Order: sequence, then structure tokens, then C-alpha cells
Amino acid sequence: MADPTPELEPSALPHAQVAGRQRSFFSLVWIVPLVAALIGGWLAWKTINEKGPEFVIRFKTAEGLEAGKTKIKYKAVDVGTVESIELTPDRSTVLVHARLEKFAEDYLVKDSRFWVVRARITGATVQGLGTLLSGAYIGMDVGKSKETLRDFTGLEDQPIVTGDLPGRHFVLKSPTLGSYNLGSPVYFRKFAVGEVESYALDKDGRGVTVDVFIRAPHDQYVTNATRFWEASGIDVKLSASGVDLETESLASIVIGGIAFQSLDEGVAAEPADDNAAFRLYKNRATALAHRDVVIVPMAFRFNQSLRGLSVGAPVDFRGVVVGEVTDIRPQYENQHVYMVALANTYPERMAGRNIGTTRQELGLNRQQSMDLLVKGGMRAQVRTGNLLTGQLYIAIDIFKDAKPAQIAWNEKPPRFPTVEGAFSGIEENISQITKKIAAMPLDDIGKDTKKALETLDTTLKTIDAAVKQINAKVTPELSDALVDLRRSLADVNSLLAQDSPLQEDLRNALRDVSRAAASARVLLDYVEQHPESLIRGKSEEKP
Repeated sequence: MADPTPELEPSALPHAQVAGRQRSFFSLVWIVPLVAALIGGWLAWKTINEKGPEFVIRFKTAEGLEAGKTKIKYKAVDVGTVESIELTPDRSTVLVHARLEKFAEDYLVKDSRFWVVRARITGATVQGLGTLLSGAYIGMDVGKSKETLRDFTGLEDQPIVTGDLPGRHFVLKSPTLGSYNLGSPVYFRKFAVGEVESYALDKDGRGVTVDVFIRAPHDQYVTNATRFWEASGIDVKLSASGVDLETESLASIVIGGIAFQSLDEGVAAEPADDNAAFRLYKNRATALAHRDVVIVPMAFRFNQSLRGLSVGAPVDFRGVVVGEVTDIRPQYENQHVYMVALANTYPERMAGRNIGTTRQELGLNRQQSMDLLVKGGMRAQVRTGNLLTGQLYIAIDIFKDAKPAQIAWNEKPPRFPTVEGAFSGIEENISQITKKIAAMPLDDIGKDTKKALETLDTTLKTIDAAVKQINAKVTPELSDALVDLRRSLADVNSLLAQDSPLQEDLRNALRDVSRAAASARVLLDYVEQHPESLIRGKSEEKP
């Protein structure tokens, strides 16, 4: 058992001292929330500061796009993400709300472009095959403008050329769309130096505008004297030297293409400006053909049908095309209808090239020189250019026997004298012959012919009866005469047979004649030796 605690006297107990109250301005308890607040604020500021700009892209469809997943890429680098997708109130457009990374903030300029990259095949290239596994994404091309923009209209097709590719853009004007497509190559001396970027119908509907891009350094070959033409398919030319086949490449046969070349390449020409406009010709021959500076409208009036003559038909002078038909219309004058072909003529094509004396040397102007040619018999005539198709053309030639005429310079356009076409004369002759045949009394001729045929039939019947009579009377007697003749011939044959008596007598007679001839020969020899024997007689031979 433990001893009890001894009791202490009150005086021995310690006395408590009352201390004064102390005040503190900061408590350690607030350190943790303060630090947390500072960290949160710093994180919020960092998040806001590092967050890129938000913008909107308008598309016609959101096919392949997903909010929070679809990426925005520039040169295959992720530069942003699609945050949300919604429709406009009229449901005609899709609004894609996206945000770029902070480092790409200056990419949002006025001429930047956006498009959805999907797997597709264009005329010349295959695009977006990687999206078959990774899914579609939005491609971006950064522009060069200094003006920022936050609302863009996306492209429906991926651009062929991006803005950072060195080269120049050119605009081609054509009346129709040729055999080329997006991405079709552009050729220079059979080298592919560019691509077709886009094409669209003009607002007035009168033509087509084609945008092409020529890569550097080949863009330097496009000058103010450059001509562009369609290089699609195969050009086939049939000439006196044979058949000529020409094409730019195998690719141009399949997907089409465009080619260009400069005129007068020996003369330096200024390089064309960026986005310069050019005409797109149908073929190389048309593009590189000489451009006529002097154009004289002319009218050709014919007193015949011009069926087969079409707009664009050539005006030909002995194989040289000196114009083309621009319009065909009728003309009423003095109660007569003429057919008038209007044409643009190029008189400089008929000028000599250092051959003979020029009109300048003769002191003649163009009008005087043409009047001189017409005075010498130059006329226009419609001729057939193709017998199979019946196409016509206007031929200018010298007709020495043509009636005097002159160019009607007082008319607008001036009227060139003409002569009738060769086929027109044939048609007129045929028409006259037809009229003469129609004027013939065919009914009377038919009746007379019928009577003559009846008379001829009667005559033939009479002749036939006479022949039958002759056969009945003469034929038996003729048959007996033939039998007698046959018998006579048999007797002759028997007389002439080798073993016949006549033949034996004849042989004997021939032998006697032969002996007589031998005796005569002996006699003649004797007389020749003894001519006196003819007087004295034959002398007796001495023994």
C-alpha cells in the first residue's frame, strides 16, 4: 500500500502570476491558403496568357470534323484545335469555332486560308490518303497580309499551291472550259513547270477564267509576248509530208494540260506581272499564229445559195488564208434577194516578201493597189472545200475573162466583186436541161413510140413467118445438096488415096516424064558440044 501524499502548507505552494495579453498581426494558419491562392492565380494567369486566339471558320458541311478532336495543321504541324461546331440560324452554313496555339497567333491574317483535308483524287494528284487512318483535319495556309482577321470562309477544295511556294500566278481567259482539271500540269517546252489552280465561269456567262501557277524559276519565261494554249489529247495534222502526231506528254492525254511559249523569242520581252491576264487558245498553231495588225472588213455579195458556208470559214487566195467569214445575211435590192458574206480580210498577208516591186515603190496606197488587182481580174468565188461534208469557202483568184468591175468603197463595209461559183453554173445547166425535158411533148412521143413498136412487132412476125416458110421448102433441098456434096467429096478422097489406080498411073506418068527429061538433057549436052549436028546430023562414030 502506497504512502499517502503529505499535505503542504498554503504558504509552501507556488503563486501564479498573471501575464498581459499579446497581439500578433500574422498567423501561420493563413500561410497555406495564401500560398494556394497565389499558385492558383499564377496558374490562371499562365493559362490565360498561353491560350491562343479563338476564331471562326465557315464551311458548307462539317463532314469528318469533331469538336475537341479535330486538329488544325500547318505544314503537318498541329497549330490549333476545333472547340465547337454549330449551325447558323438559317442552317445554310456550319460555324466551326477553333483556337490556335499561342505561337500561331500571327497566322490569323486576312488572306490566310483553311480547308478540310480528306482523302480525294483530283485530276493530277491523290490527296489526304493519311486521313483514312487518322481522320480528317483542317489544313491551313498562312497569308502574307498584315491585317488580322477572326472570321474566315473555308475552301471547299484543297488548294493546289500554297502561299509560301515561290512562283507567280497568272489568269487565263477562254470562251469555253477545255480538257483540263484542277491540278492539270502547265508545260513549257514539254517540261511541267506549273499547275492549274482553279477555274470558274465568268459572271456575265461569256467565258471561263482559269488561274494557273508557274513555279520559280520557270515563271521568268512568262513575258508580255507569251501565248498559252490547251495541250490536251493529241494533235493530228495531215499534210503533203504525211501524218504528224504531236502531244505534250502521256499525262496530258489522260488529264489534259496547258502549255505556253513566247513569240519572237530572239527579242527580249518584259516579264509579265503577277496575276497578269492572257488569252487561252485552243491549240498551238492558233496561239503562235501571226497576229494581223491591219484588218479590212469586206462584203461579198453572191447571187446563189450559201448553204455550207459558215462563220469562221476561210477567205483563201490560192492556198493562202487572207481572211475569215464573220457573218452571213440576205440583202434585198431592186426586188432581188442576194446573199452577203461579211468577212475580215488581212491585206498584209497578200503583200510580197522581197519579190518584185512593192506598192510602196510604185507609190500606191492600199486602196489603189487593190483596185489595180480587181482591174486585172481579181474576183471572189464560192467553192467547195470538202465534197464529203459540203463545206464552202470564199476563194479569191484571178479571172481573166471576168466582166469589168470595181470595189464599192462607198459602201460600209466595202463590197468586193464576185463571180458565180463553178457548182452554181452546173446547177443552172441542170435546171435548164430539166426545163427542156419538161417542155418536150412526152405524151405524143410516147404514142408515136407505141405505134412504131406495134409496126415493128408486125414486121418481126412477117419475118418470122417467112423464115418458117424458107425452112419448110428450102431446107429439104439444101439437105439433099449437102448429101450429094458429101458423096462427091468421098469419091475425091477415094481417087486421091495412096493405093488408088489413079495414083499408080500418075506415078508411072511421072517416071516417063523423068526419063524424057533425062534424054532431053543428054540431047542438049550433045548439041552444045556438036552444034553442027543440027545441020549435018549425027556423025557416025569411028571405031
